[in-house]
Amino acid sequence: MLHRALITALNHLLSSEPWARERLRAFAGQTARVEAPPVVFNLEITPQGDFSLADAANPPTVTIAVPASAVFRLGCGLEALESVLGSAQVKGPADLTDCLGFVIRNLRWDVESDLAPLVGDILAHRLVWLGREFAAWQRQKARNLALNFAEYFTEESQVIASRTDIAEYCREVDSLGTPLRRLEARIAALEAVVGRR
Repeated sequence: MLHRALITALNHLLSSEPWARERLRAFAGQTARVEAPPVVFNLEITPQGDFSLADAANPPTVTIAVPASAVFRLGCGLEALESVLGSAQVKGPADLTDCLGFVIRNLRWDVESDLAPLVGDILAHRLVWLGREFAAWQRQKARNLALNFAEYFTEESQVIASRTDIAEYCREVDSLGTPLRRLEARIAALEAVVGRR
């Protein structure tokens, strides 16, 4: 099941982070409910400082809520995984939420060390570098595409007003304020005169 894969992934990240396991050991036996739509499950902190699946019948000590939108970013690379972990909201007792929040925000996947035993150190380093370059290239292309769409809709088809057009409109509306106030004052004065007759 998906929750078992997530627990395995979390424990794999923890295996290379002794500082995180040390922090979690202090809370051994406490449970956390993970809400990452569509998956909801309970984790228990083990005496070794990692996680195991907890009985769903027991009430959790804390709740970790991952926004539904964050789950869709998982396919976008390593930075997306860190972004998803960082966007999780932890609720419960302050000491445990501080610990879990800190651990979740600071877990990093060392892809290179996982690849090195399979393909060697040099190739692992180059593959990670290529992956980062490819991800950066994709981000730049997506940004360029978004800017091109924005330019098309504001300049070519004029479906959306440009910033300069909106700023000019706001200046024109503001410039009408003073004459409008003067006109209202004159109307009020004329009504006062007509009312006296």
